[in-house]
Amino acid sequence: MTAIEFRLLGPLEVWRAGQQLDVRGAKPRALLAMLLLHAGEAVSTDRLIDALWGARPPATAANALQAHVVTLRRALEPDRGNRGADGVLVTRAPGYVLRAAADEVDITHFERLVAEGHSALHGDPAGASRLLGEALGLWRGPALADFVFEPFAQAEAARLEELRLGALEDRLEADLTLGRHAEVVPELEGLLAEHPLRERLAGQLMLALYRCGRQGDASRVFHTTRSRLVEELAMEPERSLRQLLQRILEQDPTLDWSAPDGAIAGDVNGEQPAHNLPAELTSFVGRERELEEVHSLLHKTRLLTLTGAGGSGKTRLALRTAREAVGEYRDGVTLVELAPLADPALVETSLAASLGVRQQSGPLIDALKRRLDGAELLVVLDNCEHLV
Repeated sequence: MTAIEFRLLGPLEVWRAGQQLDVRGAKPRALLAMLLLHAGEAVSTDRLIDALWGARPPATAANALQAHVVTLRRALEPDRGNRGADGVLVTRAPGYVLRAAADEVDITHFERLVAEGHSALHGDPAGASRLLGEALGLWRGPALADFVFEPFAQAEAARLEELRLGALEDRLEADLTLGRHAEVVPELEGLLAEHPLRERLAGQLMLALYRCGRQGDASRVFHTTRSRLVEELAMEPERSLRQLLQRILEQDPTLDWSAPDGAIAGDVNGEQPAHNLPAELTSFVGRERELEEVHSLLHKTRLLTLTGAGGSGKTRLALRTAREAVGEYRDGVTLVELAPLADPALVETSLAASLGVRQQSGPLIDALKRRLDGAELLVVLDNCEHLV
């Protein structure tokens, strides 16, 4: 039987063999969501009726539930008659069971990737960033988006949202460990504006700003966060956040980031070749001719520019080419995201952050020249037209 993929991290979707199944009706969809939240467990008919109709179900609720089960089986298992009790949705006292492998339900897949990413955070930050990025890529909107007003879904949606935010914070911690402080500043600013009471986000933004040479901005983040905490919760910031501010004010050298000798950002273990390319969350189909042409041109020029209309896939083509070429460059591949920048003067800072270059004395451009002199490295500058 072809595996089914169930998606709840966003609107409810069901996919089989690359095709989305048509699951219609508010009650059948809610029934499916309820069973998916307890996949592999028998959920009693009484509990299902309570979830679907609340405290005052109609007298015909039991029959209506059976009808909704039949509707779901037709949508999920059109050939069920040939499989008997081996189907996806089966009857088991005191109710029904939705049978699905762990990775067939996006929630459990997400939870597994988050756990693996968290475990890798301190020993393998590059792996942690990749795993957590893959986990976060499973989200298509608010969890259980179709059922936000249903009591059976509200607690689970809140739990998943908290888990998502924790995964985001873990991924940002991994990226900071990898020296991507300039790249994560815009994302952290947006997240802290959305969640102004999350002190871990405030601390991460303070550290990223400080490493970008923005000590004053880092201090302002602390004082803004403190004001919100005092005003809304009558609480002072945690001791760790207060200590971070003190270290920033004292310019504690242990806050600085530097790559190991001979390594670039994203290669903190010194292994070659290195790269900081994002994980591919969807398949790359076709475009063989373009890939071959770009790959060939890379060996003929030191600067190659991809142009085209907006949305034509320039970034995806560049990233796929770079991923296939990682092994051809002794010093690896590094991606520099320029889309968040509005000031061309920040290009040097972003490139330096991606390469793990620190300004010791003299202009930063001279430090970059020294790092790049003699290097065999592919640098991908994404979204640079607005900075030319």
